[in-house]
Amino acid sequence: MDELNVNAQALIEYANILKAISHPARLCIVKGLVNEGPSNVSNMHVCLELAQSTVSQHLSKLKAAGIIKGERNGTEIIYSIDNDFVAEIVRNMKE
Repeated sequence: MDELNVNAQALIEYANILKAISHPARLCIVKGLVNEGPSNVSNMHVCLELAQSTVSQHLSKLKAAGIIKGERNGTEIIYSIDNDFVAEIVRNMKE
């Protein structure tokens, strides 16, 4: 049974990350940031065809989960991936 000895805390953290990216819009945001690089909410909301406020709510959840980060550039915030585990998941996704 040694093979079943796992780090429970690590599994909880991975599960929380996977929950955060499990919504199609959030997964699309993360995929876009991984594949296209940093972006602001205005570019994302046009691409996603969602209201800017809806995209902002999804960004807040991703940021709270430690998946993305936002850096202020004048009046806008530029978002980028801040989690190598998630970036690797997205890179391994089949289209």
